[in-house]
Amino acid sequence: MGKRGSRSQSQLLSNLTKKQKKHLRDFGEEHPFYDRVSGKEAKPQICQLSESSDGSNSESESESEPEQVSGYHKLLASLKNVSEEEEEEEEEEEEEEDSVVDDAEMNSESADDDVSVEEETATASKMQENVTLSADPEGQDGEEPPGTSDKSPEEFTDAKHESLFSLETNFLEEESGDNCSPKVSQDPFVQHVNKELKEKEIQVVATNPKTTHQLKWPILGQIVFSSKFQKLETFKPPKDIDLKSLHLQKPLESTWTKTNSQFLSGPPKSNSSFTPLQKELFLIMNSYRDLFYPERTALKNGEEIRHVYCLHVINHVLKANAQVLGNNSRRRSQKLGVGDDDDFRDQGLTRPKVLILVPFREAALRVVQLFISLLEGDSKKKIIVSNKKRFQGEYGSDPEERPPNLKRPEDYEAVFMGNIDDHFRIGVAILQRSIRLYAPFYSSDILIASPLGLRTIIGGEGEKKRDFDFLSSIELLIIDQADIYLMQNWEHVLHLMNHMNLLPLDSHGVDFSRVRMWSLNNWSKYYRQTLLFGALQDAQINSVFNKYCVNLQGQVAVRNVPLTGSISHVLVQLPHVFQRMEAENLASVIDSRFNFFVNKILPQYRDAVMSHTLIYVPSYFDFVRLRNYFKKEELNFTHICEYTQKSGVSRARHFFLKGEKQFLLLTERFHFYKRYTIKGIRNLIFYELPTYPHFYSEICNMLKATSRGEEATWTCTVLYSKYDAQRLAAVVGVERAAQMLQSKKNVHLFITGEK
Repeated sequence: MGKRGSRSQSQLLSNLTKKQKKHLRDFGEEHPFYDRVSGKEAKPQICQLSESSDGSNSESESESEPEQVSGYHKLLASLKNVSEEEEEEEEEEEEEEDSVVDDAEMNSESADDDVSVEEETATASKMQENVTLSADPEGQDGEEPPGTSDKSPEEFTDAKHESLFSLETNFLEEESGDNCSPKVSQDPFVQHVNKELKEKEIQVVATNPKTTHQLKWPILGQIVFSSKFQKLETFKPPKDIDLKSLHLQKPLESTWTKTNSQFLSGPPKSNSSFTPLQKELFLIMNSYRDLFYPERTALKNGEEIRHVYCLHVINHVLKANAQVLGNNSRRRSQKLGVGDDDDFRDQGLTRPKVLILVPFREAALRVVQLFISLLEGDSKKKIIVSNKKRFQGEYGSDPEERPPNLKRPEDYEAVFMGNIDDHFRIGVAILQRSIRLYAPFYSSDILIASPLGLRTIIGGEGEKKRDFDFLSSIELLIIDQADIYLMQNWEHVLHLMNHMNLLPLDSHGVDFSRVRMWSLNNWSKYYRQTLLFGALQDAQINSVFNKYCVNLQGQVAVRNVPLTGSISHVLVQLPHVFQRMEAENLASVIDSRFNFFVNKILPQYRDAVMSHTLIYVPSYFDFVRLRNYFKKEELNFTHICEYTQKSGVSRARHFFLKGEKQFLLLTERFHFYKRYTIKGIRNLIFYELPTYPHFYSEICNMLKATSRGEEATWTCTVLYSKYDAQRLAAVVGVERAAQMLQSKKNVHLFITGEK
């Protein structure tokens, strides 16, 4: 065919939907269901076709052109021995299948472009009806469904750039040439995704004991390498690293130094693009090992760590997409049929490959801003960022909305700055010089969400409207600020981890000839890299890392012990009495603590002399149990929790300060979100050691807020068991905690308060 024929063919292809293109590619014919005949289907005309039409293609074509007979008749004319029953069954199946897609797409189109994700999903039932899992009103495949051309263009988001982000219709040379192709031999990404596991290794991994090896790194300190696979490899960081040795995808080699310059000191050099902490963290990330770093704080190194994991995310996505686009070019140039060569297996069962879990919208905003900076750098040519204005409006914040007179600790200001809404999710599609925000989940490369935002989509057992197929091929999972999820709802994190890397219930239009074998074998969890960052060592966070992180490359955990505890920051002269309770096992700790408190501790404080007693309760379930017991015993008490109205908080603080209420029950989550100073405290009871170590000194220092010469009568009592070893070490220090846990005595007395 000449240029004229190719031009007309390209025009026809541009008018086809994604589903029509797939059918045309597979069968060489336009699907008959999509033919535009008059207003009705051509089904009554099928019975009138004679068998003689099979051998007269040229005549039928010449006669059909002026009468505009559809391609449906052409397809029938080219087929032989097709019964009417087979045609009707096939037609019915296509109608049912297409109706489901149309319903999903029409439901998605009804959303307004200016409406945020949370407004669309105001209730749980309404959110579960969102089949497309996105605020993008385009439909699941990001294309305009047939028959909606009369719709207003304002209902669609970035429709003109839809083809730009489609991996199926783009080729490598259209992006940035051969520079995007990853290096085959030395690139850690290629080595990781191409590493083949054997069936025997998978069968024994559940029973294999975990092998560990400890090393001490200059900045990270004491780290533990571990693996359940046979071979455990460890390494130490080199003194100097070169950007070229890290196999960064372009343009990251040039943009990273500019983006990270705020953390660098001295003249820029090729080997000083990372801070010492970033260098060691990125070496572990780039080796595709699981990582648990429990010393990430919003006040100290939070942004520093966010920069380095965003670099790893963009590097991974660009390499993965470059591999797909490069194979598209090779397949087109070699004209290979679908499934002819296993070398083209370069993707998962669904497109989303990175999931970033952050607690607030402000964190999501900063992550996206870092993505733009890493792709753009100081280049004069700006990258394409679709829906940027809408994103800034929904995820940004107005500084004037924050009350100016609030005085809170510095760590509180660092955590709760900006937009602190914890209910959101957004899909991001990335190619070399362009970013698409609010992409449909199944057309996205990166998903940024909060645990609550994903939980409302995943749903629960027995719910009709639920979907978690988009988690099936996650290759990189980042859980940032994991300690904050303990204050939100840790069950959402566990629910998410239980649905990671499961086989999808639907194909979602995937080309199985391009899917990696380890993904088809349901081994994706052994190839998923998990990066877990938090501010503390906690048993629940450790449990997630040990149970759900089974990367074949191994795991790396930072295990530094606190030499000095937060008790050293107590500024008041206060005796600290640590009372040890015994429990048979971990499951019985809750009941043992309650019985110990009711029978041993509470009788000492029933006397009116022991008034102004604050009981600090970390767990909300323990708080409800104590509140019900106090009501049953008709004790003179008041309570404050995270669900208490502002007026109720004011009344409770007033009654407690004046002594009208002898006891005040206070939950840890209320202190985390509000940081109010409780005045009038004379006696402190820590029902359980605080989750955050610095909360211990903060609560103790509240006693000086109403100091009236009664310092000699102040008391502080702490309940602990052998299962609280980590929290105890964070409060009193590791050496003293070891002595307390080994001792058989139930009471330990410490006097602090050095000024």
